[in-house]
Amino acid sequence: MNVLVTGSHGLIGTALIPRLRARGDRVLRLVRGAPEGTDDVSWDPAAGTIDAGALDGIDAVVHLAGAGIGDKKWTPERKQLVLDSRTKPTALLAGALAALDRKPRVLVSASAIGYYGDRADEILTEDSGPGSDFGAQVCREWEDATAPAADAGIRVVRVRTGLVLAADGGLLKRLLLPFKFGLGGRLGSGKQYMSWIAIDDQLRALLHVIETDVLAGPLNLTAPNPVTNAEFTATLGDVVHRPTVLPTPLPALKIVYGGELVDTLLGSQRVSSGKLRSSGFEFSYPDLDAALRATLAD
Repeated sequence: MNVLVTGSHGLIGTALIPRLRARGDRVLRLVRGAPEGTDDVSWDPAAGTIDAGALDGIDAVVHLAGAGIGDKKWTPERKQLVLDSRTKPTALLAGALAALDRKPRVLVSASAIGYYGDRADEILTEDSGPGSDFGAQVCREWEDATAPAADAGIRVVRVRTGLVLAADGGLLKRLLLPFKFGLGGRLGSGKQYMSWIAIDDQLRALLHVIETDVLAGPLNLTAPNPVTNAEFTATLGDVVHRPTVLPTPLPALKIVYGGELVDTLLGSQRVSSGKLRSSGFEFSYPDLDAALRATLAD
């Protein structure tokens, strides 16, 4: 297949592209600025421009672009950047794909379980409504921006990804250093649910979505066994052989990241992956302990 990928320098994009190429796909990267190679396609979401002619003949699109949501304190300017970096590129890409004479079979567009907001221990499916905080607003508008592609008859799958466990990026990389020094501890009450997925299962799920025609609309990409923060903390401590007695001091986190972002990160999402599993997908790492051990052994 000819597969177009955005966000190719991100955690998931850098791992996905070798998987696609290993199975024989030709991968084209949508990049800002001048193309670096023959398989690069240029676009400028801020200016609203894209090399639409180079999209002709694309079979599938995996759209992963977006500024890091938890990288910096949520100032008004940062929040606008987080929102715009998702909605504007998505709308531009969806519109360009919709206008093609030969449209791709599928657009797999990133979203996140932040769509649901803070929902305590409620079991969340794709039919559950959105939350009301800023993270939920971002996900809702991000997903809505794919509408031109869906309206044009392209199969659009909006993948609501959980916390991706990878040793070289994301949440786990941030946690490893304090945990290895015995400074890791639960966040807040520890009762909030964390819906996670191992990076290997995330990549396999994306390939499954591309190939599975019955999948469309929102789709939760999370392992089948979400855990509370207290359970996550204890399991990670056990895997790295360190105690997890002291809770993480929230005032210090709020000084660095701001209260609104920390409160959002402390939100509870107990997400079901039943729709994905019903389509025939089988997780390699359904349980947290095995997922962490495999991830940190790589």
